[in-house]
Amino acid sequence: MIVITGAVGFIGSCLIAKLNEEQFYDLVLVDDFSNAEKNKNLEGKRFTKKVERSEFFPWLEKNANQVQFVFHLGARTDTTEFDKSIFDELNLNYSKKMWQTCVKHGLPLVYASSAATYGLGELGYDDDESKITSLNPLNPYGESKNDFDVWALAQEEKPYFWVGLKFFNVYGPNEYHKGRMASVILHAFRQIKGAGKMKLFRSHNPDYKNGEQLRDFIYAKDVVEVCYFLLNHRKNSGIYNLGTGIARTFLDLVTSTFKAMNIETDISFIDTPEDIRDKYQYFTEANMGKLADIGYNKGFISLEEGVEDYVTNFLREKKYF
Repeated sequence: MIVITGAVGFIGSCLIAKLNEEQFYDLVLVDDFSNAEKNKNLEGKRFTKKVERSEFFPWLEKNANQVQFVFHLGARTDTTEFDKSIFDELNLNYSKKMWQTCVKHGLPLVYASSAATYGLGELGYDDDESKITSLNPLNPYGESKNDFDVWALAQEEKPYFWVGLKFFNVYGPNEYHKGRMASVILHAFRQIKGAGKMKLFRSHNPDYKNGEQLRDFIYAKDVVEVCYFLLNHRKNSGIYNLGTGIARTFLDLVTSTFKAMNIETDISFIDTPEDIRDKYQYFTEANMGKLADIGYNKGFISLEEGVEDYVTNFLREKKYF
């Protein structure tokens, strides 16, 4: 039995699809199941049970002897939310309890951290655990993820196998419900479909031209491939980056979206909203050497290939993975 928290969310539901492909069906899905739009992510998927997030720990105490692995992907991920108490409850404290329960019952744990922990990248984007206490995230979401990473590393008692994955800019199927926090590709697809053109944020940094802000974009299918690798690997515990290791521009991304839609490129620029302007990352690029060193050698889908697959096989007809 494999537990997946955040199961109806973007990455969680993609992981269910991957596990089903690999003939894993004894899955326990943990989330807040009240959002009908998010619940569409579960259509066609096979699993054993759904457990409400608020009822999970009592359930686990009764059923821990049946659980073989825990993927803790559930979190509040809104980078524009500044109520720290929300992140303390849903990200930091819930994750601490998850960790302690996995220790108690001898369960392996993979949890979602974030590249948001790196802030403006003053210390680079190396998943060197000795630097984690010095990182300076830009918002309460990033702080909550880094606070848990710091706490986890400081624990004397750890799960016998545990990994924190610092997700970079993940895009791909099953993010229809995410609103403002959806990937730029989904926003681009909708804008292009509706108006035949796309607006990107203007650069407010003289070191970057408009549209040449850089991100490490990683396709959701690659993310769940790494999760599946860790399910079978179960050694070399620690905190790992999860990007492609190659930064690409927003112009690259949106141009690829136009191409996948067979529409002539038409891009203009608007000011970055003031509420995020001073906390805007102009460059992210994961150092992926650490994951490679423990044996992950599948490589990553290129931005062009990922966008083509996402647009052609999912967005055009609003299909789910």
